Amino acid sequence: MHLDVLDLRQFYYRTRLGRIAQKAVRDQVTAFWPEARGQTVVGFGFAVPLLRPYLGEAERVIGLMPGAQGVMPWPAGQDNVSVLCHETRWPLPAGLVDRLVCLHGLETSQHPAAVLEECHRVLAPGGKALFIVPNRGGLWARRDATPFGFGRPYSLGQLEEQIRNHGFEPERHRAALFAPPSQARFWLRSAELVENMGRKLSSYYAGGVIMLEARKHTFAPTRPGLAERVKRPLRILDSAPQPARVRDNDAAQGLVQLSRDG
Repeated sequence: MHLDVLDLRQFYYRTRLGRIAQKAVRDQVTAFWPEARGQTVVGFGFAVPLLRPYLGEAERVIGLMPGAQGVMPWPAGQDNVSVLCHETRWPLPAGLVDRLVCLHGLETSQHPAAVLEECHRVLAPGGKALFIVPNRGGLWARRDATPFGFGRPYSLGQLEEQIRNHGFEPERHRAALFAPPSQARFWLRSAELVENMGRKLSSYYAGGVIMLEARKHTFAPTRPGLAERVKRPLRILDSAPQPARVRDNDAAQGLVQLSRDG
């Protein structure tokens, strides 16, 4: 079940813990993709807090928000790029998207397979997606005081297996949210220090979220006729190549003539 957009906005923009979480995850997104000049960048779920670094350089930035969640205008003070959509039917043509970020869109969906199929459809050949989900073994998935305490948490292996089944090839992974999901003043003050330490100690075991980058897997098109058997091969070693049937007929006639002369 998707969370309400008002609750998501309240957490990420109105609470200190939410702003800390937003920065920690966004820093990892930009570590994956430092720039997106001339590309189409799309976020699904509630990914708009992570897309701001690309507003000035990408060809277009689009925030897709599922109908069960609701939509809010974004970015504030600029032309709106948020779109309300059905979670399994996005208003985008196939192959349009170069970079896709999915946050609070997969683990809360009642149709995750259909969501992944739609992700695959809109990505361009060789396009990349970044799936951000609650870590099954992390602290944040055990606290429903944050958006990461809702839906289905994943282990890295579970997430990799699920996206492979829908045409994606996992490439890299990271983790974020190493500080505990606490509103206590001590943890809020030390959150950045803990985050930096966590990145050095573990790639995914202790983080509150798993971030998995995957490439759209495309198959080379097959061209009919390349593997077909050549029915009339040429005698390439002869001075004047001829089809095999002609050469065989000539040889047979030669044998007949020799028998008559003999």
